[in-house]
Amino acid sequence: MTDPLARPADAPLRIALVDDQPLVRAGFAMVINSQSDLQVVLESADGADAVEKLRSRTVDVVLMDVRMPRLDGIEATRRILENTPADRAPRIIVLTTFDLDDYVVAAIRAGASGFLLKDAQPEELLAAIRTVHRGDAVIAPSATRRLLSQMVSAAPAAEPDTTALETLTDREREVLTLMARGLSNTEIGTELFVAEATVKTHVGRVLAKLHARDRVQAVIIAFETGLVTPGE
Repeated sequence: MTDPLARPADAPLRIALVDDQPLVRAGFAMVINSQSDLQVVLESADGADAVEKLRSRTVDVVLMDVRMPRLDGIEATRRILENTPADRAPRIIVLTTFDLDDYVVAAIRAGASGFLLKDAQPEELLAAIRTVHRGDAVIAPSATRRLLSQMVSAAPAAEPDTTALETLTDREREVLTLMARGLSNTEIGTELFVAEATVKTHVGRVLAKLHARDRVQAVIIAFETGLVTPGE
């Protein structure tokens, strides 16, 4: 039986924009709708409106601002993912600026698949959308890696709990370390002298063993367990 909510294979990815600034939404929509494989199908001016609309609409990727009236992007991210079955849950990209470090890490922990600086170039925005939709949320831009390091280093010092890493093989730890450095699958393959398909297999096993939603969640674990240290 055909799923009426499923997106046809040749249809554009369905994008939702959640931002309280109309001009920001308009700018993002213009960039996104210029692509044949992407289409903005939903817009919201605050988190509460987005949560309500997404109860009855299915989208593939949500661009979520952090600071908004009524309901911020962190809580909106949490509620959207809690309200949506796992097989229909959208990937959520949090939009932020450098002065929102604490908000970003909270949003990632709430289930967001990645984050992007609001002053990113159009091609970075488009690449981020396609990347998270593939489930391959790479923390690639150097500025983003620095931001993540700043967030983790800002946490209270404590003896890291390495329990989560105990099930990983040595090779899987290597792969996780390179993921935390922001390398893509292709770059990891080059670093380890293995095929990209092999890297994808290792990444899948790392995510499964860590019970991580995606690469971003896995990278947070890598920092929190001390496998990778800020600035490394």
